[in-house]
Amino acid sequence: MSITNSRVPERIPFLRPVYLALHNHAETLMRVLCGVIFSVHGFPKIMDPYKAVGLVEGLGFYPGAFWSPLLSFTEFFAGILIAVGFLTRPAAVAATVILLVTVYAHWVHMGQGYSGAEKSILWVAMTIFFAVRGANSQSIDAKLGRQF
Repeated sequence: MSITNSRVPERIPFLRPVYLALHNHAETLMRVLCGVIFSVHGFPKIMDPYKAVGLVEGLGFYPGAFWSPLLSFTEFFAGILIAVGFLTRPAAVAATVILLVTVYAHWVHMGQGYSGAEKSILWVAMTIFFAVRGANSQSIDAKLGRQF
């Protein structure tokens, strides 16, 4: 979906060309950064997928030998899929589920409240955006002519 002239605010009319030119690029940049950063965060976990067994079991996810590798692979590969815009919605939904667990872990389990969960909440907002919106025209999904 591209921005239309009617959606550009009239308050600063001389910026209209900037808004029109950068609309899709800004969304693409946000998607790519979201995916790359999520994947980079998951990379150490994928190097040792069983390292988080104690962590996931401590949060109540048993057996940890199942959930720890699932967490590792989901973080890494969902990040890559989001970044390139392929299977964007399912990847963003998977990322959102993981991030909601981190919100719970920081806020409730670790007792850090909002200050501990703040970054995860921002990440949840971003992944929900892509779960609902999908990828834009600058994505593999769009090149395939499908929004999953």
